[in-house]
Amino acid sequence: MHRFISIFKQLSPFLMTLFLWRMSIYFWNPAGILALIPIFYYTFVRPVDGFTWFGLLFCFLIDYRSNLTLFWTCLYCLFYAINGLQNFLDMEHTDNNALYVFISFIGVGFLLLIFSGLSWTNLVNNVWLFIWMGVLYTPITAIDNWVKP
Repeated sequence: MHRFISIFKQLSPFLMTLFLWRMSIYFWNPAGILALIPIFYYTFVRPVDGFTWFGLLFCFLIDYRSNLTLFWTCLYCLFYAINGLQNFLDMEHTDNNALYVFISFIGVGFLLLIFSGLSWTNLVNNVWLFIWMGVLYTPITAIDNWVKP
């Protein structure tokens, strides 16, 4: 039983990402975009071995579902490169599980999406998703403190 629990703890970041991507609902989680929360968290804030490639794959799958041509994948790679080059911000020891860095990550993405097709519907949808993901970041990352893989 102890071995099963330790395996579950190691797989929990992958399972959480898969669950959030799979539970795609148009208004609440379009194209499984809430999966960006664990992708960001387990890549930048609390790195898990082997998760970078998994995150890259799921960014591609989110792009595929939402008909965006490698948008979130390229943004993820850009932030990964910036994170690799920087040495003044230690995201593993920031307040609120690096909430402000996550907000800047999705903020840049949603800002680009707003200006890619200027319409009221696009504006409202992207602002809603920005607020919704910002609100859900803390509870979803708090699950990590409960599971502790």
